[in-house]
Amino acid sequence: MFRVEENMKAITTLFACTAFGFLLAGSAIAQDADIGAQLFSDYCAACHGTTGKGDGDMANLLTIPAPNLTLLASNNDGEFPMLKVIHMIDGRTGLRGHGDPMPVFGRAFASSEPGADNPYGSVLEVRGRVLSLAMYLESIQQ
Repeated sequence: MFRVEENMKAITTLFACTAFGFLLAGSAIAQDADIGAQLFSDYCAACHGTTGKGDGDMANLLTIPAPNLTLLASNNDGEFPMLKVIHMIDGRTGLRGHGDPMPVFGRAFASSEPGADNPYGSVLEVRGRVLSLAMYLESIQQ
């Protein structure tokens, strides 16, 4: 009888921890999308428009039209091209899809203050921002 109670307690604890983990993961994903939305507003909307459709205030001044970012998945057989989008945003990989007028946000997002408080320089910060922005773009697909 003691083992049954012990097992039930362990199962209940495991279930509670798993549920809590899913809640944290869900809020982290929502937070990433919120951060991505703010980054998009701050860095991308001038060219790509507030809705990502390529109609930003600066769009008519570009030599290469800003693409409609809400169609990335539909232009890729219904699959959001996450890795390609990350590479485009980061820009430091050599993959340049805009003909090069798009800023290299991997550099723009970098912290200029590596040190004891930031031992990895800004690598993690840049990757987090780029991923958050890519996750936001995934969330606005039509």
